[in-house]
Amino acid sequence: STEIPPYVTKCPSNGLCSRLPPDCMTCNTNYSCVYGKPATFDCKVKPHVHCVDQNNHEQENFTINMTCQFCWQLATTDYVCTNSTNCMTVSCPRQRYNATCTVRDHIHCLGNRVFPKMLYCNWTGGYKWSTALALSITLGGFGADRFYLGQWREGLGKLFSFGGLGIWTLIDVLLIGVGYVGPADGSLYI
Repeated sequence: STEIPPYVTKCPSNGLCSRLPPDCMTCNTNYSCVYGKPATFDCKVKPHVHCVDQNNHEQENFTINMTCQFCWQLATTDYVCTNSTNCMTVSCPRQRYNATCTVRDHIHCLGNRVFPKMLYCNWTGGYKWSTALALSITLGGFGADRFYLGQWREGLGKLFSFGGLGIWTLIDVLLIGVGYVGPADGSLYI
């Protein structure tokens, strides 16, 4: 019995060899290529993978052209990373988190296709900056802006002190306007 390897499901049958995903081929890696310059690599299809050249002839050995760079050096649009929703986006200095990134199937690069990367916290809880500013200007004396942002203690303080007799309200309009005061969960505005 011949068992079919799991990578075969990712490999299109009878497609162009040069367009196969990296999981479907084995390439001789030339680590002496010049970074950022075009490089040519000799590749061979893995067992159970069938592909053709431009003339529709079945092919096993072929070459691919790519830019000489490691996977972790790719543009951010060429890989997908895990997200973190437990870090504070509004902090100084900006917080970072450890993410695991995976290169997209159609991109070729040197080195590991799954790699760790430190990314800035960049998530949103659904709060709009324009809504927070509008509430601060119109109903800020009653603490509506702070209630909207999830800051209940400050909201109650503003409500029972009539917006700090107007001073706290004016300061909050300024702080929300420049983005210094944000959502209580640490997320970014939409």
